[in-house]
Amino acid sequence: MAILKMKHLRLMLMKDQKDELLRKLIRLGCVQFNEIKDSEEDPEYAGLLSGLTTSLSSCRNRQATLNSAIAVIDRYVPEKSPLLAAKIEVSADILLDDSGIESALNRAEQVIAADDRAKRISSEESRQRNLIEALTPWLPLDLRLEKPWTERAQWILGTIQGKAGIDSLNDALLEYTDEAEAFEINADKSRRYVAVVFSKDQLAAVQECLRATGFNTVSFSELKGTPKDCINLAKAELNSLDKEKEECFDVIEQNAEFRKEFKLASDKMDARATIAEAEEKLLSTENVLIMEGWVPEESEKKLDAVLSGFDCAWETEAPEKAEYPDVPVKLKNNFLTNGLNMVTNMYSLPQYGTVDPNPLMAPFFILFYGLMMADMGYGIIMILAAIVAKAKMKPRDNALSFTQLLFWGGIATFAMGALTGAFFSDIPYQIVHLLNPESTWKGLPYLFSPISNSETVLYGSLVLGLLHLNAGMIVSFVMKKRAGNLADAIWEEGSLWVLLVGGVLAVLKIGNVAGIPVVLIIGVIMLLFGAGRHAKGFGKVTAAFGCIYNTATGWFGDVLSYSRIMALMLAGGVVGQVFNNVALMPAKNSGINVLTVIAFILIFVLGHLMNFGLNLLGCYVHDLRLQCLEFFGKFYQDGGKPFTPLKFGGKFVRAKEN
Repeated sequence: MAILKMKHLRLMLMKDQKDELLRKLIRLGCVQFNEIKDSEEDPEYAGLLSGLTTSLSSCRNRQATLNSAIAVIDRYVPEKSPLLAAKIEVSADILLDDSGIESALNRAEQVIAADDRAKRISSEESRQRNLIEALTPWLPLDLRLEKPWTERAQWILGTIQGKAGIDSLNDALLEYTDEAEAFEINADKSRRYVAVVFSKDQLAAVQECLRATGFNTVSFSELKGTPKDCINLAKAELNSLDKEKEECFDVIEQNAEFRKEFKLASDKMDARATIAEAEEKLLSTENVLIMEGWVPEESEKKLDAVLSGFDCAWETEAPEKAEYPDVPVKLKNNFLTNGLNMVTNMYSLPQYGTVDPNPLMAPFFILFYGLMMADMGYGIIMILAAIVAKAKMKPRDNALSFTQLLFWGGIATFAMGALTGAFFSDIPYQIVHLLNPESTWKGLPYLFSPISNSETVLYGSLVLGLLHLNAGMIVSFVMKKRAGNLADAIWEEGSLWVLLVGGVLAVLKIGNVAGIPVVLIIGVIMLLFGAGRHAKGFGKVTAAFGCIYNTATGWFGDVLSYSRIMALMLAGGVVGQVFNNVALMPAKNSGINVLTVIAFILIFVLGHLMNFGLNLLGCYVHDLRLQCLEFFGKFYQDGGKPFTPLKFGGKFVRAKEN
């Protein structure tokens, strides 16, 4: 519909009324606070104003604690929620009530502590299991691991490759000393577990020998007792850890019944954090607060009703044109154009003081989407999905825009499917001819078909493209005229229109004088003059050549882009036909029976789900491209800053609408 007119709000308030006012403004949801410029820039106020100390960091930390506890509970005790369930609605009074927050935080901390302890226990369990696995091959060893020596003897534990053998190791030891011997403790497919016993004074010789033979030393010096004792101790520790872990799980499961309280407390903290963020943008003296921000002009009366109950002074004024780049933007839409907010937000909001693109874009976006999908069956699915989602989820903001866009896209898809005779591609025709091969029925009636009339569809797509581009030029012409740049509008958009009309007349051989297309020549002259009217000297020549090149290639490329409408319509229909043929193939070859019917249903459903999903996304992306590049390129001034008023957010519940 339009970009809402904004008013610059300035307000002075008694400091002791701050909390009450902010709580009322968050309910109102129509005031955006701005950072106030540094008071030191104005000598009159230097040193008088200061910022407020807020609880923002504390609020966000407490909210993070609650969210972490919710995530832990969801991981251990998953919640079964209805499909497409709407957020629970609560009153603003509940969201601003502090009761229940502290108890929820205490329980949340218990949940997080139990989860942290369970994670540490899991790490310790892994360590104990690894220890048992490492000690198991040494079970036959009846020696204490913490003291690998006696008064005269010492031993080293290690492994050698299975092929080497204990005899070869002993032979190698004899070459270095006759006071050492290796004993095989255990063996598996890849290695042998060996204890080398030797006289203490032969340590250096034994170590040199073992290095030469590829002996891998194993040390358990941190353990006490025999391998069997250590394994038994590790198993006992595992049993103890398992019991402790179960206790942690019990704590988490017991607190799962407070999940809803955690969620409500989290959103209560979000509301407090939102208020604290607003407080950070305020300045104050000892007794007075100063606020600045923006409010929509249409909400001034509601704001006046709220502020009249406070000891404050306030004013609003329309922004100067120089301020437009800093003015936040809020689009006002109706039930048809609101769905296009999703498209505009993905691209960029328009600058304040320019044109709201949604009403201009809506008919083209919806029509193009319907032409690309063009299937009655798919359209019915989209319409039903939008209706169910709206009834079940009760969406707001972006979710509502998506639901509405899905609904209007579904209607357009159904309408274009009716014009092309497509219902899950050609399944009615296929089924009729399967049941009665002699049938002469040619399928659902259609006005045009992307398969049999592909050239007509292509030409129609290009014509729609021309209309779309010219609609953008009309908007640009009007905007320039309103801004007082009528000459620019005439020499830029006007010359192109004369050129286009002249081209059509030249093709139709209308209005020619002595075989010369007069209107076309006039258009070329206007275009060249407009391109070089601000240039000087040789710059006029370069501007003229640049204009000819850019106009020819630019318009050719832009118009050709609309051939994607035909391409996607054709691709979706052909892929659907292929899945229909594959689904009916078993019945055509083996007749109609239970197995072929089941095969048909499975292939038909899966195939069309895939085709529907690809088209749903593909058509949106290509339609988005036509709007953002071709259409917006003619007039759109992006870079608008979104209007972000002080209002309730919340991840789990939402405030009831006033």
